[in-house]
Amino acid sequence: MNVLGDTPPPTTSIDACLTDGFHLDNGLKVGGGSGCLLVAGEAFSWRPWEADRSGRHARRGQMINAKGQWTVEKEAWGVLDLVWPKPDMLILGLGASTYPISPDTRKYLNSLGMKVDIQDTRNAAAQFNLLATERGVSSIAAALLPIGWKGK
Repeated sequence: MNVLGDTPPPTTSIDACLTDGFHLDNGLKVGGGSGCLLVAGEAFSWRPWEADRSGRHARRGQMINAKGQWTVEKEAWGVLDLVWPKPDMLILGLGASTYPISPDTRKYLNSLGMKVDIQDTRNAAAQFNLLATERGVSSIAAALLPIGWKGK
């Protein structure tokens, strides 16, 4: 039984998660070690480690704080500030592993009105594909780091 009927997947569905990027259903390829931010049916190359002007996160591995939590400056979420209506849920894919997110990062994302779900990138991409097909791309957003991203 096919509960989704003949509902086509969104064009921003993730077809492949690579060590240094992603392939999307619409043919777009995000590479060069960039992550991918999927919001409202649009795909953006995403490098959250470059959002910090102080230089604390200049290298990719420095997004894990001393407590082992994934943290990123609020400037990395710029497009989520601008989009309206806001997605109900943000799915975070943090590479090959999963990390808890810092209280400051969670507080900021929750202040935007979004629930946050944290997974490894492969599972996050699969969940995004399913939920974006079921609920629509305006309800679900994803922020995915490439599988080759190392937290430490």
